[in-house]
Amino acid sequence: MLKKELRQKYKTLRSSLSEDDLEELSLAIANKVLSLPIWEQTYFHIFLPISEQKEVNTEFILHLLSGKDKEIIISKSDFETREMTHFLLTDNTKIKKNQYNIPEPVDGLEVPTTKIEVVFVPLLAFDKTGHRAGYGKGIYDKFLKECKPTTIKIGLSFFEAEEKIEDVYENDVKLDYCVTPNEVYRF
Repeated sequence: MLKKELRQKYKTLRSSLSEDDLEELSLAIANKVLSLPIWEQTYFHIFLPISEQKEVNTEFILHLLSGKDKEIIISKSDFETREMTHFLLTDNTKIKKNQYNIPEPVDGLEVPTTKIEVVFVPLLAFDKTGHRAGYGKGIYDKFLKECKPTTIKIGLSFFEAEEKIEDVYENDVKLDYCVTPNEVYRF
């Protein structure tokens, strides 16, 4: 399928999920994340979900990271330049929703991209080769290209893999893993 078709399909599937489904599936994903070989790393980048888009609730993964004493990094996006600025999440971090309802840090201690060792990546769909379809702005692809080659990229999805995303572009960055409530895909 093409990314445009996948975006439509998965937005529709997500919209049919109840609040209880969202919580249950997000918790199942967090439990699967525990099995990943990532826990010796220190710097973890995570997205804060757009609740209006029914994204995976990353609160459960945040609790895991916090409990394991990891450095947690969240970002602020500039949609004009497609740049992300990364900040350390602390008890003092103020979060505010931007024009797309994305919860973002207002400011804080900036962290260079080169420090980030693990990235949890939002997506709408992914395929069996590790390609993903996001919202189509290219912000995450640009960010992931700036990361070190050793940075571990983990997609989070309520749904299982598609066979193949047909319109993969040169700038698309593949995932290393994708975690669903039922499975951990390794690419």
